Amino acid sequence: MKKRAETAVPGKTETEETAPEKGILHPEKPLADDERDAGLRPKTLKEFLGQTAMKDNLRVFITAAKERRESLDHLFLIGPPGLGKTTLAQVVARELDVDFKVTSAPALEKPKDLAGILTTVTEKTVFFIDEIHRLKPAIEEMLYIAMEDYELDWIIGQGPSARTIRIPVPPFTLVGATTKAGNVSSPLISRFGITCRFSFYEQQDMEAIIKRSAGILKTAIEGDAASMLAKSSRGTPRVANRLLRRMRDFSQVLRSPSITCAILEEGLKRLEIDTLGLERYDREILRMIIERYRGGPVGAETLAISVGETVDTLEDYYEPYLIQAGLLQRTPRGRMVTDYAYRHLNIPQTAASNENSGFLI
Repeated sequence: MKKRAETAVPGKTETEETAPEKGILHPEKPLADDERDAGLRPKTLKEFLGQTAMKDNLRVFITAAKERRESLDHLFLIGPPGLGKTTLAQVVARELDVDFKVTSAPALEKPKDLAGILTTVTEKTVFFIDEIHRLKPAIEEMLYIAMEDYELDWIIGQGPSARTIRIPVPPFTLVGATTKAGNVSSPLISRFGITCRFSFYEQQDMEAIIKRSAGILKTAIEGDAASMLAKSSRGTPRVANRLLRRMRDFSQVLRSPSITCAILEEGLKRLEIDTLGLERYDREILRMIIERYRGGPVGAETLAISVGETVDTLEDYYEPYLIQAGLLQRTPRGRMVTDYAYRHLNIPQTAASNENSGFLI
């Protein structure tokens, strides 16, 4: 029997601590959050829930490539963080039954870094580059030839004696993922044969993901609680899994055999997350626009400085869900809150804010 003195509960003996209690799970080996995330990732397209149209098309392309015994065409994944781009790349490699190599664009500092990876890949390998919009121009130029001709241009020597040789590489599938498709150059985008654009997940898909994750974590969750948690997860599986683990902590400490609506309400309140999944910073952004700029419009840079965030963080992390939830609008003049934001925050609209926003009550 394993004993972990560092996790002992005050007032309990070692025997009481290690003995299983009713409704409480005691895993034999504690896992770090990143290990838990890996365990929750789908392994096949069948297990990958949501994004139905995109997934169905991808299944056709994978089946055709396998029947022809060819490498899959290069795949471009677009979407906000946490929607499953990395997971889908791993699923594609498993469905094709090929090797999987992964890196990120910031890690590729020099052309030799890319050359070192591509010269060691096996045939049909799925090579995943995250944040591909951050590739350096010299590396991107090398990647063009590798994607089209499966060759690498390499310069030997210096000065007048320098010469270029082409090094063949096995046919491979490049999977590029980005949260900023507009920052990827047109020549690079044009070399991807398949484009998959992720959208925020629907309510029913989020509920299915939460129930699947709860089963893997061996945590019971009531149906109403799963529905409430899905609404508070911003349409993002990563957020849903993170909140599910935290609600499991609350249910365990409160000695509940399952995650109930009461436990979920208490947990979300203590985490400062509301029924729409808005965190404290989301509400501060909306309140800043309402209280300081009378509902908008306000420019992105001005708003970012006001809330103490970078423009990139504001545009990549906070704004997509606020817009998708109908709380914020992007206009040519700047950011503006909607009527729904006033109602959700329980803030009365003034005549000035009504005139600025262009909405009528």
